[in-house]
Amino acid sequence: MRAVRYYGKEDVRIEDIEPQELKPGTVRINPAYVGVCGSDLHLYFDGPVAPCPADAPHPLSGEQLPVTFGHEFSGVVTELGEGVTDLKVGERVVVEPLMVCGECDQCTSGNYNRCSKMGFIGISGKGGGLSDSIVTDRRWVHSVGDLPLDQAALVEPLAVAVHAVRSTPVEAGQTAIVGGAGPIGLLVAASLKALGVKVIMTELSAARKQRAVELGLTEHMLDPREVDVVAEVKKLTDGRGADVAFEATGAAPVLYSLTEALKPGGWLEVVAIHVRTPELRLNDIQYSEKIVSAAMGYANNHPEAIELARSGDLPLDGFITAVIEPEDLVAKGFEELKNNGEAHVKILVKVHGDDA
Repeated sequence: MRAVRYYGKEDVRIEDIEPQELKPGTVRINPAYVGVCGSDLHLYFDGPVAPCPADAPHPLSGEQLPVTFGHEFSGVVTELGEGVTDLKVGERVVVEPLMVCGECDQCTSGNYNRCSKMGFIGISGKGGGLSDSIVTDRRWVHSVGDLPLDQAALVEPLAVAVHAVRSTPVEAGQTAIVGGAGPIGLLVAASLKALGVKVIMTELSAARKQRAVELGLTEHMLDPREVDVVAEVKKLTDGRGADVAFEATGAAPVLYSLTEALKPGGWLEVVAIHVRTPELRLNDIQYSEKIVSAAMGYANNHPEAIELARSGDLPLDGFITAVIEPEDLVAKGFEELKNNGEAHVKILVKVHGDDA
């Protein structure tokens, strides 16, 4: 079968490989659409970092580079392993692309996204969505009903957003500020809106600002070059400050302004990965008893993300900005996002498409 294989920095190849074996308790899926993720982009241009197994086999997959790419994907069930009786051939599904040990304290307590050995299907081995088929454990397969398969490919990043929101005490009627209107920032805003939360966003890119407003994801869009974000948030909240803030840029200046824009006792949730470790300004946090937390991935959030996607309250079709072929992954995927990323929310790779 065909598969897009990742060998290392700026090295991906479409190759013929053997299909994975269907074992008891597993499901074979024909991938339909695969989202191009920021993690894939960093791996391609910067080279492998954990949990991508470059120097030694991953402890759970037992695989080392090359690995098959693609962890944000939808597809259709084509074959069921022995013992799998609660799915049907032809069912539309998404895959929660995790691999965890299932034995550590975090796994057994339900917080499996904190597993110290955690890896990702499509990054750490065990196949990937950018292939003609993939076999995965039944545990990770979620039915999406009649949700269109292109929109279903966004369930994985939506689950990241849902997990981040659910990790905070935010409630309907409160005010949240979201730093960054990239893919995750927009999905966080959408998750907040679905809860009845008032959303303020900050963003520099004109295209991203416009898209957030057009999708109806924010009441107020602030450009830090044009306004004092902290003063404006205080003004919009009658001097109180935001109840909750979500940092979705990975930029230290945004982190600092969001912290200042919070009310005393407010909650800051860090969603983005900070490549450069920011300074921790403890006095800004301690003097007003603000809480700083962080979210990583998801755990038990896919069902809620699927329900939200199917509700019709979230305009997922507006998040899809291009659909490309596997052969164009580098030129129209990675290079396009590197050079023209502000014009996109999510680029999808069509593997089998709606014919999966």
